[in-house]
Amino acid sequence: MSQDFHMRTIARVRSDFSSKFGVPRQSGLVDALEAAVVFEPEYRNAAALRGLEGFSHVWLVWVFDQAVRESGEKSWSPTVRPPRLGGNARLGVFATRSPFRPNPIALSAVALTGIEETADLGPVLRIRGADLMDGTPILDIKPYIPYADCVPEALGGFAAEPPDREALTVEFPPELLERVPPERREALRGVLALDPRPRYQEDPRRVYGFCFAGLEVKFSVEGTVLRVRDVEEG
Repeated sequence: MSQDFHMRTIARVRSDFSSKFGVPRQSGLVDALEAAVVFEPEYRNAAALRGLEGFSHVWLVWVFDQAVRESGEKSWSPTVRPPRLGGNARLGVFATRSPFRPNPIALSAVALTGIEETADLGPVLRIRGADLMDGTPILDIKPYIPYADCVPEALGGFAAEPPDREALTVEFPPELLERVPPERREALRGVLALDPRPRYQEDPRRVYGFCFAGLEVKFSVEGTVLRVRDVEEG
């Protein structure tokens, strides 16, 4: 028997990423990335968070709202081309974390650094290590329970090891780094070191750009060195 379920957005993420480009491909890869979870007015009730302060990490259940297929396209495909495999191999959608799924939902484990009670937004969760764009809808929040959620002997399939691309050496000219707020510099360096380029692009002549914390950061990559070319107001 087919069933449909109605989900409500309970909160939205406020992060430094205004577009998908540059967002880490998994949560926890850049611990210095700070973000906030701001509840929708209906859910700004501190009682709903009672006891959460005892947990160091939480699960965020969220929606791939920026990965909606064009009107008229098939709503889902049983196979996808994971960027991790260079886009050359097809795997079952349920063996990947592709955003193009029957139900475009995702799960991220993030560090909970605090719960701040604000006058205008109610309780706000301060988090670290999130892989989410600014404005991402949150469907649910659950505490991360180490004894149940950590499985040391788990197998990782085709993603058992970190990506083949090693962390890049980031060359950031001092005069450009000065344009970045001091409290954002470590996080930005971490994002750049992960190599934000699509997995299948290796052109050293190409200049890439993405928005971060209201800035447009432009860079190029040659070998294992990423060079920041410019930082402008976004």
